[in-house]
Amino acid sequence: MTGRPLIGVTVSASGSRWSWWANRLALTRAGARAVRISADDPFPIDRLDGLVVGGGDDIDAALYGESARPTVKVDPQRDRLELDALDRAAGRLLPVLGICRGAQMINIHRGGTLHGDIHDVYRDAPRMRTPLPRKRIRINPDSRLYGILGLAECRVNALHHQSVDRLGHGLAVVAQDRPGIVQGIEDATHPFTVGVQWHPEYLVIDDRQQNLFRTLVGAAEGALTLPAVSLPG
Repeated sequence: MTGRPLIGVTVSASGSRWSWWANRLALTRAGARAVRISADDPFPIDRLDGLVVGGGDDIDAALYGESARPTVKVDPQRDRLELDALDRAAGRLLPVLGICRGAQMINIHRGGTLHGDIHDVYRDAPRMRTPLPRKRIRINPDSRLYGILGLAECRVNALHHQSVDRLGHGLAVVAQDRPGIVQGIEDATHPFTVGVQWHPEYLVIDDRQQNLFRTLVGAAEGALTLPAVSLPG
């Protein structure tokens, strides 16, 4: 490969402005070129060197066998776009980073399911919605995510109400918060497939969080070899 790697970032057709610019900044700082991908402005996945499946609207509950909630906003066109992008990324072994909704979409793509609302299940979980790092999570020290962040515990932001329920094929839970909500998943057998429930792109001054983007770019350049690790399912 010559020049900077090209990383696609999936976003909603409307909105997602701040998320897109934050991801673009993070990827630029990490040494990559970023391209915005949405249902109304698609981009050939085969031209990418890596993929960020970004945050945004809820995922359609029909994709994991649940009834739709009338009070939530969904984007079925984006759902289809991202499932197709993940198909193509898997076929090419592209490095993939899923952020918030993106982590959930990785899980659904692998046949997993979601909790439609975390507060229906984790009744003692605080009702937290903030871009600031206020939520404490624990990270499996035998995971790649731990190797990337170099932390067994850290504080992250929280902008979600869905979360991973049943794991998809080949995935492992590698981070959780105190109530037990899944905060990180990965496929230890893949060159780089990591999903985080928080938004590292908003934690711009946290060098360890920005290392998620540097590691993704390193994998896209082929300059990074992550050893396989063995995790409990």
